[in-house]
Amino acid sequence: MEKKRILTGDRTTGKLHLGHYVGSLQNRVKLQDEYETFILLADIQALTTHFENPELINGSIYDVAIDNLSIGLDPEKVNIIQQSQIPSIAELTVFYSMLVSVNFLRHNPTIKTEAKNYGYDDMTYGFLGYPVSQAADITFCKANLVPVGDDQLPHIEVARKIVRRFNDLYHGNLVEPEAMLSSTPRLMGLDGNAKMGKSLGNAIYLSDTADTVNQKVRAAVTDKSRISVKDPGHPDICVVSKYHQVFNNSEYENICEMCRGSAIGCVACKKKLAEALNNLLDPFREKRAYYEEHKDLVRDLIHAGSEKANKIGAETVQEVKEAMSIHLG
Repeated sequence: MEKKRILTGDRTTGKLHLGHYVGSLQNRVKLQDEYETFILLADIQALTTHFENPELINGSIYDVAIDNLSIGLDPEKVNIIQQSQIPSIAELTVFYSMLVSVNFLRHNPTIKTEAKNYGYDDMTYGFLGYPVSQAADITFCKANLVPVGDDQLPHIEVARKIVRRFNDLYHGNLVEPEAMLSSTPRLMGLDGNAKMGKSLGNAIYLSDTADTVNQKVRAAVTDKSRISVKDPGHPDICVVSKYHQVFNNSEYENICEMCRGSAIGCVACKKKLAEALNNLLDPFREKRAYYEEHKDLVRDLIHAGSEKANKIGAETVQEVKEAMSIHLG
């Protein structure tokens, strides 16, 4: 019996951080044996917000691919593909754009939030329509499952709407994808911001050295009302405490108890967190170093994955064209 398919991926706008790991990457490792997995290096999507900085996008293709490989994805089990090298995605985007109104896209809550975050008073056609492109990403390989955070659910609903409309109109056989929500809450930034982000300067990257992690953790926001070690702490409002819960869960309850009882200070608490994070990242660093030294291997993996994706995508586009009667009689 053929495995069901997963489509997931990352925009190539810089190296990935712990927020990506918690929200998506660790699930990819768990699911790679159960599903046929496609990891999308979304360089076209990256252009929607970084079209004026193509050098960043190009340089990030290897970084994002290596980040995925470093956390335990097996190149023998997953297909790493470059979005711009899959023509079928572009073709499907055009066809699908006929099935969605501009007004519907404007009311997408994720689009509205991201436009506000980027300060876009006047959105480009590509930015407004990138959920349509995402629908093409998902359906070119007939993905059954798409692991996402809750902020991306509206995009999956766009894809589902497009698939249903296409199948109803043209009696097609596109697969309606299901969203798989991460069970881990979104990781907040070291500065207390609700989100860890590349552009916010509040992230720990999977590629950070041990010294860099130590420095970033030392600078993390804690309970501002706690002046000295003798003062009782409030771990419920402390960023470092929330990181302990995710990355050092076996000690979390004890650390919280000591914090409330003034038995541990913020410096010692941060030192424990940095140690836990570096223990997590050490094997990733080892794998990253290998792939950094063998970028030709990474390139070959991307080429091989993209070649396989192109064969699948060409078949899907052919089916779509036949369903729409876009062919010579």
